[in-house]
Amino acid sequence: MNATPLEIPDVILFEPRVFGDDRGFFFESFNQRQFDEAVGREVTFVQDNHSKSGKGVLRGLHYQLSPNAQGKLVRVVQGEVFDVAVDIRRSSPTFGQWVGATLSAENKRQLWVPEGFAHGFITLSDTAEFLYKTTNFYAPESERAIIWNDQDLGIHWPSGLEPQLSGKDGIAPAFRNAEVFE
Repeated sequence: MNATPLEIPDVILFEPRVFGDDRGFFFESFNQRQFDEAVGREVTFVQDNHSKSGKGVLRGLHYQLSPNAQGKLVRVVQGEVFDVAVDIRRSSPTFGQWVGATLSAENKRQLWVPEGFAHGFITLSDTAEFLYKTTNFYAPESERAIIWNDQDLGIHWPSGLEPQLSGKDGIAPAFRNAEVFE
Protein backbone atom coordinates (compact mmCIF):
# COMPACT_ATOMS: atom_id res chain seq x y z
CA MET A 1 0.00 0.00 0.00
CA ASN A 2 1.34 3.38 -1.01
CA ALA A 3 0.77 6.20 1.52
CA THR A 4 1.15 9.79 0.26
CA PRO A 5 0.79 12.83 2.54
CA LEU A 6 -1.16 15.58 0.77
CA GLU A 7 -0.48 19.34 0.87
CA ILE A 8 -1.67 19.22 4.48
CA PRO A 9 0.68 16.39 5.55
CA ASP A 10 -1.62 15.02 8.29
CA VAL A 11 -4.11 14.05 5.55
CA ILE A 12 -2.83 10.92 3.79
CA LEU A 13 -3.94 9.32 0.54
CA PHE A 14 -3.65 5.52 0.53
CA GLU A 15 -3.40 3.63 -2.77
CA PRO A 16 -3.45 -0.16 -2.58
CA ARG A 17 -1.56 -2.61 -4.75
CA VAL A 18 -4.24 -4.28 -6.83
CA PHE A 19 -3.76 -7.76 -8.25
CA GLY A 20 -6.08 -8.42 -11.15
CA ASP A 21 -6.67 -10.91 -13.91
CA ASP A 22 -9.55 -12.00 -16.15
CA ARG A 23 -11.42 -13.27 -13.04
CA GLY A 24 -11.43 -9.91 -11.25
CA PHE A 25 -9.12 -8.40 -8.66
CA PHE A 26 -7.82 -8.67 -5.11
CA PHE A 27 -6.32 -6.03 -2.84
CA GLU A 28 -5.67 -5.57 0.85
CA SER A 29 -7.95 -2.69 1.81
CA PHE A 30 -6.60 -2.22 5.33
CA ASN A 31 -3.51 -3.26 7.25
CA GLN A 32 -3.27 -1.90 10.81
CA ARG A 33 0.53 -2.03 10.98
CA GLN A 34 1.04 -0.22 7.64
CA PHE A 35 -1.64 2.32 8.50
CA ASP A 36 -0.13 3.14 11.92
CA GLU A 37 3.34 3.50 10.36
CA ALA A 38 1.99 5.89 7.72
CA VAL A 39 0.14 8.14 10.20
CA GLY A 40 2.90 7.98 12.81
CA ARG A 41 0.80 6.73 15.72
CA GLU A 42 -1.41 3.87 16.81
CA VAL A 43 -4.99 4.39 15.69
CA THR A 44 -7.98 2.40 16.88
CA PHE A 45 -11.14 2.32 14.81
CA VAL A 46 -14.42 1.73 16.66
CA GLN A 47 -17.15 2.16 14.07
CA ASP A 48 -17.72 1.53 10.34
CA ASN A 49 -20.26 3.60 8.39
CA HIS A 50 -21.75 3.18 4.91
CA SER A 51 -23.72 5.76 2.92
CA LYS A 52 -25.20 5.84 -0.56
CA SER A 53 -25.71 9.10 -2.43
CA GLY A 54 -27.01 10.19 -5.81
CA LYS A 55 -25.21 12.46 -8.27
CA GLY A 56 -24.66 15.95 -6.88
CA VAL A 57 -25.35 15.00 -3.26
CA LEU A 58 -22.95 16.97 -1.08
CA ARG A 59 -22.46 15.77 2.48
CA GLY A 60 -20.51 18.04 4.79
CA LEU A 61 -18.53 19.73 6.00
CA HIS A 62 -18.94 17.60 9.15
CA TYR A 63 -16.89 17.00 12.31
CA GLN A 64 -17.24 16.20 15.99
CA LEU A 65 -15.67 18.27 18.76
CA SER A 66 -13.55 16.83 21.56
CA PRO A 67 -13.84 14.69 23.57
CA ASN A 68 -15.71 12.88 20.78
CA ALA A 69 -13.52 13.97 17.86
CA GLN A 70 -13.35 11.45 15.04
CA GLY A 71 -10.59 10.52 12.65
CA LYS A 72 -11.96 8.94 9.48
CA LEU A 73 -10.53 6.54 6.93
CA VAL A 74 -12.80 6.97 3.90
CA ARG A 75 -13.22 5.12 0.61
CA VAL A 76 -15.70 4.53 -2.21
CA VAL A 77 -16.79 1.02 -3.21
CA GLN A 78 -19.23 2.02 -5.96
CA GLY A 79 -19.11 5.20 -8.02
CA GLU A 80 -16.97 8.31 -7.58
CA VAL A 81 -16.78 11.29 -5.24
CA PHE A 82 -14.66 14.39 -4.73
CA ASP A 83 -13.59 14.26 -1.08
CA VAL A 84 -12.45 17.24 1.01
CA ALA A 85 -10.69 17.69 4.38
CA VAL A 86 -10.42 21.12 6.04
CA ASP A 87 -7.95 21.80 8.85
CA ILE A 88 -9.92 23.35 11.73
CA ARG A 89 -7.14 23.16 14.35
CA ARG A 90 -6.53 26.81 15.34
CA SER A 91 -2.96 26.00 16.50
CA SER A 92 -2.05 24.37 13.16
CA PRO A 93 0.07 26.16 10.52
CA THR A 94 -2.48 24.93 7.95
CA PHE A 95 -5.55 26.18 9.87
CA GLY A 96 -8.35 27.02 7.41
CA GLN A 97 -6.70 25.24 4.49
CA TRP A 98 -8.26 22.35 2.61
CA VAL A 99 -7.18 19.42 0.45
CA GLY A 100 -9.26 17.32 -1.90
CA ALA A 101 -8.98 14.04 -3.77
CA THR A 102 -11.12 12.02 -6.13
CA LEU A 103 -12.01 8.66 -4.64
CA SER A 104 -13.68 5.97 -6.71
CA ALA A 105 -14.41 2.28 -6.90
CA GLU A 106 -12.07 2.23 -9.88
CA ASN A 107 -9.01 3.91 -8.28
CA LYS A 108 -9.60 2.23 -4.88
CA ARG A 109 -7.96 5.13 -3.05
CA GLN A 110 -8.62 5.85 0.61
CA LEU A 111 -8.19 9.13 2.46
CA TRP A 112 -7.16 9.47 6.10
CA VAL A 113 -8.89 12.51 7.64
CA PRO A 114 -7.53 12.89 11.19
CA GLU A 115 -9.26 14.34 14.22
CA GLY A 116 -9.38 18.15 14.00
CA PHE A 117 -10.57 18.25 10.40
CA ALA A 118 -13.96 18.95 8.86
CA HIS A 119 -14.88 16.48 6.13
CA GLY A 120 -17.21 16.46 3.16
CA PHE A 121 -17.74 15.02 -0.29
CA ILE A 122 -19.82 15.47 -3.43
CA THR A 123 -20.97 12.56 -5.58
CA LEU A 124 -19.71 12.76 -9.17
CA SER A 125 -21.25 9.55 -10.53
CA ASP A 126 -24.93 8.63 -10.81
CA THR A 127 -24.64 6.99 -7.38
CA ALA A 128 -21.80 6.33 -4.97
CA GLU A 129 -21.42 4.07 -1.96
CA PHE A 130 -19.08 5.58 0.61
CA LEU A 131 -17.51 3.60 3.47
CA TYR A 132 -15.57 4.97 6.39
CA LYS A 133 -14.01 3.84 9.62
CA THR A 134 -14.06 6.20 12.61
CA THR A 135 -11.84 6.51 15.66
CA ASN A 136 -14.71 7.50 17.93
CA PHE A 137 -18.40 6.70 18.18
CA TYR A 138 -21.03 9.01 16.73
CA ALA A 139 -22.02 11.56 19.40
CA PRO A 140 -24.82 13.88 18.26
CA GLU A 141 -24.09 16.39 21.03
CA SER A 142 -20.58 16.90 19.60
CA GLU A 143 -21.57 17.04 15.94
CA ARG A 144 -20.86 20.29 14.10
CA ALA A 145 -20.78 21.48 10.49
CA ILE A 146 -19.41 24.30 8.35
CA ILE A 147 -21.21 25.55 5.25
CA TRP A 148 -19.88 23.77 2.16
CA ASN A 149 -19.34 26.92 0.06
CA ASP A 150 -17.70 29.11 2.71
CA GLN A 151 -15.94 32.02 0.98
CA ASP A 152 -13.07 32.13 3.49
CA LEU A 153 -12.26 28.45 2.82
CA GLY A 154 -12.59 28.79 -0.96
CA ILE A 155 -13.00 25.07 -1.67
CA HIS A 156 -12.83 24.33 -5.40
CA TRP A 157 -15.70 21.87 -5.72
CA PRO A 158 -16.07 20.30 -9.18
CA SER A 159 -18.10 22.49 -11.53
CA GLY A 160 -21.21 21.51 -13.42
CA LEU A 161 -23.08 20.03 -10.45
CA GLU A 162 -25.89 21.65 -8.49
CA PRO A 163 -25.18 20.43 -4.94
CA GLN A 164 -28.05 18.67 -3.18
CA LEU A 165 -27.82 19.31 0.55
CA SER A 166 -29.59 18.10 3.67
CA GLY A 167 -31.54 20.78 5.52
CA LYS A 168 -28.92 20.74 8.26
CA ASP A 169 -26.00 21.15 5.84
CA GLY A 170 -27.77 23.98 4.01
CA ILE A 171 -27.86 26.14 7.15
CA ALA A 172 -24.45 25.24 8.62
CA PRO A 173 -22.49 28.23 9.97
CA ALA A 174 -19.66 30.00 8.19
CA PHE A 175 -16.09 28.96 9.04
CA ARG A 176 -15.46 32.21 10.94
CA ASN A 177 -18.42 31.44 13.24
CA ALA A 178 -17.78 27.71 13.67
CA GLU A 179 -16.58 26.05 16.84
CA VAL A 180 -13.12 24.69 16.06
CA PHE A 181 -10.26 22.84 17.74
CA GLU A 182 -7.59 24.79 19.65
